[in-house]
Amino acid sequence: MGLGPASADTWLIVPLYNEGTVVRAVVEQARETFPNVVCVDDGSSDNSVAEALAGGAVVLKHPINLGQGAALQTGLDFAVAQPGAEYFVTFDSDGQHQTSDALRMVERLRNEPLDIVVGSRFLDGRTKPGLLKKLVLRAAVLFERISTGVKLTDAHNGLRALNRTAATRIRIRQNRMAHASEIVAQMGRLRLRYAEEPVHIIYTDYSRAKGQSLWNSVNILSELFIK
Repeated sequence: MGLGPASADTWLIVPLYNEGTVVRAVVEQARETFPNVVCVDDGSSDNSVAEALAGGAVVLKHPINLGQGAALQTGLDFAVAQPGAEYFVTFDSDGQHQTSDALRMVERLRNEPLDIVVGSRFLDGRTKPGLLKKLVLRAAVLFERISTGVKLTDAHNGLRALNRTAATRIRIRQNRMAHASEIVAQMGRLRLRYAEEPVHIIYTDYSRAKGQSLWNSVNILSELFIK
């Protein structure tokens, strides 16, 4: 499986907010496999933009913080307009996601009748979330299955690979963290062909310190229904 030119038709979309200490290394490592990386800076107050540029990413900027959903939509709009772009990967800027997982997901889009491949940290034993996080994520899965009919084991995994059909039809309107539920709902409503891929999410001390709490998970549901 060739890298580099073989991935030239793929864009990584990386929401970016105050990750200046890690984003350069994340981008540099990602570009070893995926040369096309667009970071969408969502109003960072640190040196995130400079570090992402130093890593080799294209950087788009929101003048104020709009939320991860808005950053993803900005990045997708940019990426689908690029010549030769066929595949699109949503990828975190804090070092939790693995390019090896993303590459397998894109290869599945190339070789199987699928529109979107969603990462799951629950299909093998590599990822070790804390008990509270696991319970919240399991509850989110149950909610999504009941409300959307989409059967996933990890409804709020930020690592996704989309083909052009999925990237152009999905429209993210929930600016903040509820966008994950919104994407799942649109997968069902648009009848997109989907599958899951086992992925390894690495929880470092850095990412755990910035991770979502139980209250933030409650806020996800609130954003869906209280508008």
